[in-house]
Amino acid sequence: MNTLTATALSASVLAQQGFPEIMPAATLYHYLAASAMLFVVGLIGFVTRRNLIIMFLCTELMFQAAGIALIAFGRYHLNHTGEAFVIFVLTIAAAEAALALALVVLLFRRRETLDATKWSELRG
Repeated sequence: MNTLTATALSASVLAQQGFPEIMPAATLYHYLAASAMLFVVGLIGFVTRRNLIIMFLCTELMFQAAGIALIAFGRYHLNHTGEAFVIFVLTIAAAEAALALALVVLLFRRRETLDATKWSELRG
């Protein structure tokens, strides 16, 4: 057997030995607790702040908290559904970021303030 074949064979054996073990439920609870704390911080920040940029960042924080929970559940059940769904969530978050920042720039140019209470009487 040549060196290249032996290296490929040993790499495939090592790859099969590293199959992930089942995640303990306690570890899942730690990830979910961290995710819940991030989500609550984002929600409180969104509700209490009136600056449009801070509100936007808080929504991004809530998206990331949901992503952590999805990945934790996917790892707990040993499938990749959570990771695949997080890719879609990140895509939506990127589109939301582009639209939100464009809206913030437009609103700032109109009234030169980022206070959300000033925009309560939006007219069409």
